[in-house]
Order: sequence, then structure tokens, then C-alpha cells
Amino acid sequence: MMKTLRSALLVPLLMFLAGCSGSDSLTDLRIGLIAELTGEASAVGLSCRNAAELAVKEINDGGGLTIGDRTYKVKLLVMDNGGKADASAQAARKLIDSDKVVAIVGPNESRFAIPASDAAESAATVLISPSSTTPRTTLDARTGGPKKYVFRACYIDPFQGQVLAKFAYDERKAGTAAVLFDETKDYSRGIAEVFRDVFIRRGGKIVAYEPYTAGTRDFTDPLTRIRNAKPDVIFIPNHYTEVPGQIRQARKLGIQALFLGSDSWGTADLPAACGKDCDGCYFSTHYDAETATKEARTFVESYRKQYGSVPDDVAALTYDSFGLLRQALRTGGRLDRQAVRDALARIPRYEGVTGVMEFREGSGDPIKSAVIMKIQDGRFVWFANVNP
Repeated sequence: MMKTLRSALLVPLLMFLAGCSGSDSLTDLRIGLIAELTGEASAVGLSCRNAAELAVKEINDGGGLTIGDRTYKVKLLVMDNGGKADASAQAARKLIDSDKVVAIVGPNESRFAIPASDAAESAATVLISPSSTTPRTTLDARTGGPKKYVFRACYIDPFQGQVLAKFAYDERKAGTAAVLFDETKDYSRGIAEVFRDVFIRRGGKIVAYEPYTAGTRDFTDPLTRIRNAKPDVIFIPNHYTEVPGQIRQARKLGIQALFLGSDSWGTADLPAACGKDCDGCYFSTHYDAETATKEARTFVESYRKQYGSVPDDVAALTYDSFGLLRQALRTGGRLDRQAVRDALARIPRYEGVTGVMEFREGSGDPIKSAVIMKIQDGRFVWFANVNP
């Protein structure tokens, strides 16, 4: 009799604990977001959070997500990493262990995405980085093979570096190039290396290859060496907060060469901070709001209506990250982390705001096109699409 009574009490207790461990109620589906809301990359974090909140609002306003025979409301749990690597890993662990999220979106910058993705991989929890382009984000440092639970919505740096080197040599007819890059950051260093190698293979010559360390403010010495080398183009794959100062200093030294940048330039704050000194510069990015598809323009208008501004590439990539996750949750059939991971890994093709993504088996890196933008009269203007 006592054994029967214990069983009768234990079953509802276990059911109650199971519900509490995963969400506030049985109708909540928790998704974590790690964004750079404070620190030097706060503009990136704000775009990411805005797009994430818009995506979740649209899902919930549409009645939620149906998984199997149940419908769930999505609860977004936002964590600020403060622009720090250790805080990114801590945020991932908290979302996974304490908040019991089913998946995580973010962080964006590679130096923060790598530690967060390592934490997610070790906990067998899906993490999708909207805009981390370094290959290391989705690779296991111990084995060199792909991580099983880490995906991204953007292309990777080797592709971006190739695009820019080919653009410099083939499109701009540059025979010589210089590179100014932050050797302490995987992102900047990695793209610089690819650009250098591809430009040389195309037939060009690197006449100056100038590293610097994070926190540098005076670039007189490396820029003087670059000026004396007289390159046709100067590639600076650096943070959007650094680029305006670097280009202004270059212009003051009399450097009139064409500047090229990477997707780290694609934040709306850059043209205003750089002014006329950046007019005529080119950079690679992930999409252009003005030449987007019909579906993408719907997102642009919704974002503009909600926040009063045009979504940048980070916002678009974040929205696509939630689109991928939404599809995986629907097709996975079960509300558990492994089912989400398996469903994501089976998506061969996804048509998103930032274009068509094709995934190969065993890799969380999409194959997709890049966009070349020109800075003109303080605005980002579409110049060309570049396919893989």
C-alpha cells in the first residue's frame, strides 16, 4: 500500500519537475540569444537583438510554433556578453544549464562566438552564429573536424578573402596591394592571410603587410610604410570602430589609394563616423536591403516599421538564423535539443533574407553568395553580387 502511494505521488511530481526544467510552463519554448549589447561592438549587438525580437514576435503573433501535436509560444532569453570572450562562454553555459533553452542564437563576432560555440558543443546544444565568419567557430579544436551542434548563417572568411582579392585584381585592375590588419584577432588576421595569398596567386604583388595589436590608436608608422610602398589598393579587414580613424590618418598622410574592407565594415555607424574620407571605398557584406528579394523586402519593411531604421547585415543574418531554427523545430518533430540538431543538419537548402544557403552534409557552414558595396555620399550602395 505504501509503495503504491509513493508511486502515485512520484509520477505527478516528476511531471511537474520535467515541465519546470524546460520552461515556465508546458507551452513555452525557450531560445537563448547572446549579443554584444555593451562594449565596442554594441551596434552589432543592438541589431542582433532587434532582429531576434522581431522574429520571435512574428512567430508568437502567428500563433506560435507547432511541434508534433503541440503548439508553443517562444520565449526569448537575452544575455549581454559585454563584448568579452569569457562572458560569452559563461552566458552559453547559463542558458544551457540554468535556463534550459532548446537552442542558442549568437554571438556575432568571432572572438565571442568561438568560446560560446565550444560551450554549446560540449553540452550538445545547438548554437547558430549569425555573423561569425572565421572557420574556427564551427570546427572542433581538438580533432580539426566540424562541430556537430554549431551552425552559422553567414559565409566564411576564406570565401570572403577570395572575393575581395579577386575584386581588387580583376575588377579594380590593381597590380599591387597593401594590408593593414589586427594580428591579435582571428577574424582580421585570417581574412588578411587569405587576401594576401589569393592576390599573389592571381598575379598581384603585396608591397606592404602591416600587422598591429588591439588597442592601437596611432597608425602613423605602418601607414607611412604603406604610403612609401605606393599600393594600388589597401585592404583593411578591421573593426568598424577602428576603420574611420585608420582611413582618416591615411588621408592626412596623403594616401589616395583605394581602400577595401570586409563585412566588419557593414554597420550603419561607419559612414557617419568616417565622413567623406570613406567615399569611394568598397567592402564585402551579406545582403543589400535595396536589391533584396520580395521576401527579404517584407522583412526590411517590418524591421523599419518596428525600429525606424533599415536593417543591417547582422540584423538580416540574425533573422535568417531564427528562420533556420524555426524550420528545424517544425521538422524535428520533438522539443528536444538532439531533434533540433538533427533537423538542422538535414536542411540542404534554405532561402533566407540574405540569399540562398546550401549546406553540405557534416558542415554547419552555408555556401552562399557575397555582396560588394560601395560607400558613396555617406551611404552604402550596392555594387555587385559575387557567387561562390
